[in-house]
Amino acid sequence: MNERWYWGPFEYKAPNLRRCCDKIVNLMRARIFQLDSFTTRRFAGNPAAVILMESFPEDRVMQAIADENNLAETAFLVPEDGNYRLRWFTPVTEVPLCGHATLASAAVVMERLEPERTRTVFHSASGPLTVTRTGATYVMDLPARPCEQVVAPPNLAAALGLVPVEVFGNAFNYLARLESERAVRALTPDMTLISKLDRPGVIVTAPADEGYDFVSRYFAPAKGVPEDPVTGGAHCMLTPYWAELLRKNEFRAYQASRRGGEIVCRLNGDRVEMEGACIFYLEGEVEY
Repeated sequence: MNERWYWGPFEYKAPNLRRCCDKIVNLMRARIFQLDSFTTRRFAGNPAAVILMESFPEDRVMQAIADENNLAETAFLVPEDGNYRLRWFTPVTEVPLCGHATLASAAVVMERLEPERTRTVFHSASGPLTVTRTGATYVMDLPARPCEQVVAPPNLAAALGLVPVEVFGNAFNYLARLESERAVRALTPDMTLISKLDRPGVIVTAPADEGYDFVSRYFAPAKGVPEDPVTGGAHCMLTPYWAELLRKNEFRAYQASRRGGEIVCRLNGDRVEMEGACIFYLEGEVEY
């Protein structure tokens, strides 16, 4: 005779219950935080998820979690030798650097995990990334991404719907300078054509009309991010570009996406200091 278990109005046979319990025992839990980066206002800036783990699970698991989160970036954070190891995933792929999720990770470490800290180092695919807390903001030390002028690739003008003033490139992105801030804000690019270019993404930029040194937007549909709201990695390329153009090393930048975000950028040799604020939105647990 089969043993039966009762739970409220439901009845389970023991073998079925045992299989269910086995699955529950195998589930892992991890703390998750969601923050808005490069903003002082909730529901602006760039949302990032930060997940704290004891060790990294298989890549396919992290990719599935990032896909489930459906944010531009999910950061996975693992304690290591008094600091942390950091990896970043879009909904479709792992990336070698993500500024806004690094900013969010720093806020998690220094506001939730270790509030006495004012400095932390993240070990990453882009080398050690130091972040320092300065009052209400965080200053990240990231690698600069220099670029050089290139011949505009076929279909770039068609993808943007206009002819850029000039086009620069590196291994990560194309950078297209437009005539005006108005042109940057009004742009409605063809994401299908952008996804077929031979670079993962396209930055568009122009001098700002007032209040900032330059504005930009960033499109990376091939990485699962049609338009990224505020992009630290793009500013690793924008900062040396505008430093050469404007003959200065410090900038107030605005990324003119629908959500919008503000970044202070400083060029320091082959590094870019990037300063911004974060707002916590959500805290809880994920099961995987």
